[in-house]
Amino acid sequence: MLVGCSHGTDDHDGRAAIRSILAGVAALRGDLDVREAFVDVQTPEVADVVADAVAGGAPAVVVPLLLSVGFHVKVDVQAAVDVPGARAAAPLGPDPTLVEILVDRLDEAGLTADDAVVLAAAGSTDPAAALAVQEVARRLADALGRHVGPPDERGGGLVVGYGAGASPRVPEAVELVRAGSGRRVVVASYLLAPGYFLDRVREAGADVVAAPLAPDPRLAHLALRRFEEALAASA
Repeated sequence: MLVGCSHGTDDHDGRAAIRSILAGVAALRGDLDVREAFVDVQTPEVADVVADAVAGGAPAVVVPLLLSVGFHVKVDVQAAVDVPGARAAAPLGPDPTLVEILVDRLDEAGLTADDAVVLAAAGSTDPAAALAVQEVARRLADALGRHVGPPDERGGGLVVGYGAGASPRVPEAVELVRAGSGRRVVVASYLLAPGYFLDRVREAGADVVAAPLAPDPRLAHLALRRFEEALAASA
């Protein structure tokens, strides 16, 4: 059984976007029991889904539909799989697939070589999460032919901004890249789906905000890869 565990949201479009990932997994693997679970806001809770699975004799792999490690991965998910027959996969990020989607979202948003880019992430107080976002920033900058940092004589640059838990916050990052350059600021939304954080990003003062990662069929392939990696690691 694959248990796709996301944060949970009250946003209708956000729920549909997350659901599309699991629908894609089910379409790719018709033989696989795919279930949805959450760590907050929505039900069923991940611990309950895992408990039901293992009670029925089915091994369960929880795939965090989250972009980095952090409290929910290290505490909520780990507590849920602390039973015989259950294990946790790695979160979706960082991964080159996510960078590919970010590049496509920026292209869809009309990014030009003269624009400054802010990579907007949800943020976490966990240092490992910040390192993961910085890795994505470096890979995205390379893919776009940019440098990580504010605009300068080399071009538009790319700066990371966070919604919470780390700094600079997204509005500060937008102001940083705009100050003294007069460049248009385009935000790459390193967010899985619409919801609270995307709403805050849209209020941060950027000229353009690209769409979040989901829905995208590549995310189902990535989630299934995380599932298979977890099975291989436990074999």
